[in-house]
Amino acid sequence: MLGFIRSLTKSRFGVAIALIFLGLIALSFAGADISGSRLGGSGNADRAVTVGTARVATTDLQKAMTNALENVRAQSPALSMKDFIAQGGMTEVIDNLVDRTALVEWAKLSTVGMGASDRLVDSEIVKIPAFQGADGKFSQSAYKALLAQRGVSDAAIRDDITKGLISRQVLIPAGIGASMPVTAAMRYTAVLKETREGAIQFIPSSAFAPKQPPSDAEIAAFYKANTAQYVRPERRTIRYATFDDSAVKSVPAPSDAEVQARYKLNAALYAPSESRAFTQVIVPTEPAAKALAAEIAAGKSIESAATAKGLSASKQAATDRQKLESATSPAVAAAVFAAAQGKLAEPAKGALGWYVIRLDSVIHNPGKTVDQARAEIATALTADKRRAVLADMSAKLDDAFSSGTGLADAAKAYGLTVIVTDPLQADGTVPGKPTIKPNADVTPLIQTAFGMEREGQPQVAELKAGARYVIFDVGQITPAAAPPLAEVREKVLADLTMARGYGAAKAASDKLLAALARKTPLADAVKALGVTLPPRAGRIHAPRAAHRHATQSARHALADVRDGARHRQAA
Repeated sequence: MLGFIRSLTKSRFGVAIALIFLGLIALSFAGADISGSRLGGSGNADRAVTVGTARVATTDLQKAMTNALENVRAQSPALSMKDFIAQGGMTEVIDNLVDRTALVEWAKLSTVGMGASDRLVDSEIVKIPAFQGADGKFSQSAYKALLAQRGVSDAAIRDDITKGLISRQVLIPAGIGASMPVTAAMRYTAVLKETREGAIQFIPSSAFAPKQPPSDAEIAAFYKANTAQYVRPERRTIRYATFDDSAVKSVPAPSDAEVQARYKLNAALYAPSESRAFTQVIVPTEPAAKALAAEIAAGKSIESAATAKGLSASKQAATDRQKLESATSPAVAAAVFAAAQGKLAEPAKGALGWYVIRLDSVIHNPGKTVDQARAEIATALTADKRRAVLADMSAKLDDAFSSGTGLADAAKAYGLTVIVTDPLQADGTVPGKPTIKPNADVTPLIQTAFGMEREGQPQVAELKAGARYVIFDVGQITPAAAPPLAEVREKVLADLTMARGYGAAKAASDKLLAALARKTPLADAVKALGVTLPPRAGRIHAPRAAHRHATQSARHALADVRDGARHRQAA
């Protein structure tokens, strides 16, 4: 083949044919690359679902499945991906992805112009608790660390939040404005007019459990077969020590030079000043302002003159000239500060219109000399120095931890007392001790502590800005695991008893339904079972459709009740 191509290139005609032939080969390779290999492409091989012009990539589906599994594992730590899929988790994840993508596609096509700005997305990110540090505020480092841990990019999470915001814009107005058509409402109310009367008989599994209690071997075997139901979440102890200005033994007294410098820095605060309180009426034009001022000057009060014109006079608290200029205008401030107490100021134009003002009072502040202000300045300087010492102590502890110093050694060096919490779960609760709650110093640390990879990684955090700090680490990590049988034996015994009676209870419900189908009265059918059951739940009234649904699914409802009880006991 190669020899044939070389021979073609020896003539003009042959060169043209060779070029065409090579072009066809190149196109075939390109086509194979696009439709077959998908090297970095975006073809159907990387498309799990298509919604309109949008697609849900297989990588997006994989990440969504992983995140969903992690969320479920917060309640069921032993759950595997295989079990999650078997329970319908993948179907639910795909449905959620499709629904949200469809909403976003519809929003793009709508004429309303729905969207979410970058600043709106930023505001949503900072509110997510997982991205907050020990101080309860957004932490860029926590944000990056969690994204890296989950394998999610900044662009991906922003895209996800954007879609959620757009979906909210679509769904909330739709929910508010939803209404049932009149024709449908009429049919619905007509159905409700027909009711049926009946009674409910519960058939608990416990009523059919064997009277002979299970042996220790049977209890152990049941526990072994259902160990996953009794797994306790991971627990961690937190070791911590707090310090505030009480840890600062003493600081040098402020020098005279420091007092003088602070006094000069705040010269405006200590300088003599004057503030004025007044009553004002705002009108739209200068002629209206002058007419109102003339009526007041003739003897009317500013309040009654304003009321007669459908206006209102408002009293303003004492304010200085600079603040008044900022709130109104320099002209209004000049008029107010030129007026005599109890008199009208000259009408002046401000930000909202023309101001007619009566000066009510004048407050003179004589100011303070440096000697008069010395005590309060010294107090403020001392507080600043104590905060500086605390901040320096915090920085030194942080450096010590970075150099490998342990929490106990650091606490000992600074005379701090280390406290160890009970074993806490990620939600702050103590297993088996529902009344114990972490104190206010520990609560902000829990999320960070459960994000630490191992024990003994001390950190410094600020509990109150500039005033209170904490050093902490994880003292002991107890992985998620099932407890010894002895600790949950009573619970296992109850579950086993329920499980042993389940089959007999189901058979009894079938027998009861068969008797009812033969028109046997409910009381007689229950009596024929030969087992003491709970009293019937009185007589009920229900719409026909609801009654039919309840009758058809009675057996399933009873099974659901039993299963639900068993799951609640195992939770």
